[in-house]
Amino acid sequence: MRELFSVADLEAFVVQAKQHTYVGGAKRLLPYRLGSKDIQYASGDWAYHDSYLGESDFIGQEVVYFQKSPVWAMNYFGYITKPERIDAHAAGLVIKASLSKMYAEGRFLGAFEHAQDDLRYVDTNEGNVTLFQGKEFIYRQDEIVYELLYHGGLLKK
Repeated sequence: MRELFSVADLEAFVVQAKQHTYVGGAKRLLPYRLGSKDIQYASGDWAYHDSYLGESDFIGQEVVYFQKSPVWAMNYFGYITKPERIDAHAAGLVIKASLSKMYAEGRFLGAFEHAQDDLRYVDTNEGNVTLFQGKEFIYRQDEIVYELLYHGGLLKK
């Protein structure tokens, strides 16, 4: 019979997995789908898989497994709104630096802002780890140059 887990344990694992994968520069796996970029992290009964397609405009999905069963997922779509003002590389650097700071606080949701040079990262969302939706932005001065939409939560049988 499958053991149960607490929401706090799930959230702590999601933060830990995010710290060790995209933000942590994890080595990519062989693609699961044509053209996808896939990264994984595992610890004890928990496993995490992030798979995305694209570069400056991209789409992806993160899934958390507990005892080999999917229990949580998040979908996301990000895009450059002003390619003349920012490129994918610069956006990625700001995102990684900003998310690293948020994850260091032990969370991945909630109001968060981080400035780097003349760029400002902003994350806004509603809900909690069990059911949420949100947006992240990068501003150059007062203009949005990048946006990402995300949503997810617990998976139930």
